Amino acid sequence: MSLVKRFAKDTAIYGIAAVLPKLINVLLVRLHTGILDPKAYSDNTQFYIYATYFNVLLTLGMETAFFRFFTKYKDNSKVAQTAFTTILLNSLFFLTLFLLFSDGISRFLDIPKTYFQILISILILDTLVVIPYAYLRVTHQPVKFAFYRLFNITVYAVLNVLFLWWLPKLITAGSLSKDMADLYNEHPKVIYIFIANLIASFLTFILFLPVLKRFKLGIDKALLKKMLAYGIPIMIAGLAYATNENLDKLLLGRLLDKETMGIYAAVYKIGVLMSLYVTAFRLGAEPYFFSQHKASNAKEQYAHILLWFTILGAVFMVAVMTFLDLIVHLLIGQAVYLKALNIVPVILTAYLLFGIYNNLSVWYKLTDRTRYAMLLSIMGAIITIVFNIIMIPKIGYMASAWATLAAYGSMSFLSFFLGRQYYRVPYESWKIIFYVLSSALTGFVIFKYFYDNYPVKILLLLLYIILIVILERKNILKLKRS
Repeated sequence: MSLVKRFAKDTAIYGIAAVLPKLINVLLVRLHTGILDPKAYSDNTQFYIYATYFNVLLTLGMETAFFRFFTKYKDNSKVAQTAFTTILLNSLFFLTLFLLFSDGISRFLDIPKTYFQILISILILDTLVVIPYAYLRVTHQPVKFAFYRLFNITVYAVLNVLFLWWLPKLITAGSLSKDMADLYNEHPKVIYIFIANLIASFLTFILFLPVLKRFKLGIDKALLKKMLAYGIPIMIAGLAYATNENLDKLLLGRLLDKETMGIYAAVYKIGVLMSLYVTAFRLGAEPYFFSQHKASNAKEQYAHILLWFTILGAVFMVAVMTFLDLIVHLLIGQAVYLKALNIVPVILTAYLLFGIYNNLSVWYKLTDRTRYAMLLSIMGAIITIVFNIIMIPKIGYMASAWATLAAYGSMSFLSFFLGRQYYRVPYESWKIIFYVLSSALTGFVIFKYFYDNYPVKILLLLLYIILIVILERKNILKLKRS
């Protein structure tokens, strides 16, 4: 099997493992927005925003460091042992901290203590399987990886349906005892989303126990120093990325109101469809980038991969905009959420640029200059913070969408030029720019002028695909021969 075909196969399997859970999460928006009003939905959003921040702190950038050093060191068992033990000790440290100061931390975060305790439990369980997940990826076990991921999301989805749809139906029909019905109604419905997540994380952890037994405890101090030097900048970059992804929603809640925050967060999920594609590609590409960096034609392969990533992403964006009305009908439960629909084209473009940034990041990962990941992400976070604070009072939630686009666009642009200095890859940059701009423009025209006109929308999508086939006919023939 050729390297390209193996990459495509692994990416397809990782894509299922990454995209299907995220897709199910997106589909659950229909259930959540049908049950929860925007204010309650904002509580759900806030819970998972904090989960994102704490997850970055608990993992210390060790996942990416693990990939780098596992392929770099002959004794990779020491790499796995050191990475896992470090994350375990860090998790125990944060668990102790959270338990001792849970009252103060929950008040500071402005979430009920019960929610915070559930959040802590989910975080610890999920963090302890980060290195086992990474181990499955780096040892080319995509099927096992996919199984564990799909098991987790299946349990979570089934419990969401059980708690938010089936039990209320039983209560309405009088099929549950009064005590059971009273116990259920005693709590806000949003808490059942968190409980479903906790149960799914716990069962996944139990399922992982045979894999966890392979990891012996112990730390190679010299190796740890190198891994932390590589991983801490990744962690800081992760915190900045979490800011780019989530601070806009928190600021909307603070600067405007929680209802606006909930409406924006729900519609934002439609734009995040692009992140499904980006995530699937990243999971397959990251191990491939590290494993092929010594190949004589590595840089040409990286350039080819980015071009096709952009082409497929551009087509995906136009396709989403073509069928947006159907997607909205499928995903959004209450009409009140639809007022923020105009953020979708902006968010789709932003995520396409973020995917390009992920591909460009090969230069600082392979040259061990991960501090640039930190600096680029901090720059994006500063843009996000400043733009939101200044513009939210003036143009409302659209400020948050444009801030996301500005942040990821700036990060991609600067990463490209820095990469030319340290690890020059022959990217077809003008083609990439053309596909990003043309897909964004086509998507905007469809949304603005032909939202309900299916013949014209589908014609524009087909014409766009035909244009790409004409422009890339030589590359398509090469791909068929590889």
